[in-house]
Amino acid sequence: MKLNDIRDNTGARKDRIRVGRGIGSGKGKTGGRGQKGQKSRSGVAIKGFEGGQMPLHMRLPKRGFNNPFGKDYAEVNLGMVQKFIDAKKLDAKGVLDHEALKAAGLARGGKDGVRLLGKGELKTKVSFKVAGASKGAIEAVEKAGGKVEVIAADKPEHEKKAARAEANKAKKAK
Repeated sequence: MKLNDIRDNTGARKDRIRVGRGIGSGKGKTGGRGQKGQKSRSGVAIKGFEGGQMPLHMRLPKRGFNNPFGKDYAEVNLGMVQKFIDAKKLDAKGVLDHEALKAAGLARGGKDGVRLLGKGELKTKVSFKVAGASKGAIEAVEKAGGKVEVIAADKPEHEKKAARAEANKAKKAK
């Protein structure tokens, strides 16, 4: 093999189609754009445009509410925790936190942590360290001999800002 023998694989580089170069080329006359009108011309952007009429996506009513301060918790039921412990996918001896539940494949998502729910039955003594838990879940875990430690969630930024402003006011008043 020599440098002058090196070639691309066949089909690796494809020539571009030269549009509008005579009817015999197959892409002549209208250049593959059909006929006439705005779409046959260059510089067209009419995805949702309806000729000046209010577009459909703007005519339809808005629905629902998207809470900007809403929390995203991975919800885990006690019945599933027991199932994973029985299947030896979870170790009941240590503290079960978000990382442990995620590693076992029990807690999916939940960028704000895990919330423990009381559906199902827990027979094993387990200690949890979670971002939240329902009353029923806490009772069920304590009944089985375990404990639940709820981590204090970080306050939203607007609440922190308000607290700082109050502290500064109090400082200036002195």
